[in-house]
Amino acid sequence: MRPTVRRTIVALPALAVLGALWLFFYAGRYLQHEDPLQKADAVFVLAGTRTVRLLEAVDLYKEGYAPLVALSPGFVEPSESLLRQRGVRFPREVEQERDLLGQIGVPPAAVIATSGSADNTAQEAAILRDLVSAHGWRRVIVVTSKFHTRRAGFAFRRELGGTGAEVVIRASRYDPADPAHWWRYRRDYRFAITEWLKLIAYRLGLGG
Repeated sequence: MRPTVRRTIVALPALAVLGALWLFFYAGRYLQHEDPLQKADAVFVLAGTRTVRLLEAVDLYKEGYAPLVALSPGFVEPSESLLRQRGVRFPREVEQERDLLGQIGVPPAAVIATSGSADNTAQEAAILRDLVSAHGWRRVIVVTSKFHTRRAGFAFRRELGGTGAEVVIRASRYDPADPAHWWRYRRDYRFAITEWLKLIAYRLGLGG
């Protein structure tokens, strides 16, 4: 066996251990990647939580970072339309969020409740692209959860490429996740592992 091959074989276990240690201590921190806050034309709130991301958008609006709050439509199940056809009043997620914003001080004129349905981050980015084109926005703050920030940044910058619009990725301050200790709580490690798998798939061009 050649010396270089032998050295490589000997080094592999050590590299594997170092890689595992890096993942253990930094996997969560790597997933959280935010941009410095800047004033923008609007705040775009991603779906996926009922209040965590929405409350961050309210604070940013009241702090003067943007004059508008745009809401992702979230995923609309086909059965929801069936309920409405039967005369059942069943508010959509985006309608509930719009009403909540009104109750906590964001006037209706400052809220854009988007239509349609979005099942993933790539589809939400496409919705924002349409908004940017329709309103001529030059900078948008995108609010999401801590573990989702890095992948969201990739997805939104890819989709808005060529529009001239800048994206500022922001994690909600109300998100209880602890990226530095992602392994401590079941909700954190499930979210972190899922995000890593989606991030790898994204980098391989397999998902949004």
